[in-house]
Amino acid sequence: MHIIIGENRLELTIGDITKEETEAIVNAANGSLMGGGGVDGAIHQAAGPELLQACRKIRKEQLKGEPLGTGEAVITAGYNLPASYVIHTVGPIWNAHHPNQDKQLASCYRQALKLAKELDLSSIAFPSISTGVYRFPIKTAAEIAIRAITNYLQTATFGQVKMVLFSEADFRVYQSALKNITDSL
Repeated sequence: MHIIIGENRLELTIGDITKEETEAIVNAANGSLMGGGGVDGAIHQAAGPELLQACRKIRKEQLKGEPLGTGEAVITAGYNLPASYVIHTVGPIWNAHHPNQDKQLASCYRQALKLAKELDLSSIAFPSISTGVYRFPIKTAAEIAIRAITNYLQTATFGQVKMVLFSEADFRVYQSALKNITDSL
């Protein structure tokens, strides 16, 4: 499923983000940038050990030893991945009483798109950020993701944005969010 927003294309698909041939893929990373489980672990495994070395360098030099903050993003090469770049972003861990988590999640998508645009990239693939081990409710996360992406695409010429979803059930949730949001555009 896809929609056109200006000169941009937003597509939903089911698949493996490590196999995407977009110029960049987005990693739902943890703040340490040292790999982990889920999407993060799969991307590190597919990219090879050079990705971990690049993340260590960013952590040491760019972040001065501090973890990457929630909602922020950094970029590395893609190494053994089909994508040339990996944009690492840290999504919020779900907490029903956290007042800023929706803004932090939206920031993940905006910051990744901003980094890609700064490098003149025109294609990017996102996973569903924070909906795995970080337990963000998928329906809420889908609405935030689709709204953040469509808002960005309404103001910028970018190219192709893909949401690569893990399952048919996730795809249906994102499909519903896309329909609800684009109906109001």
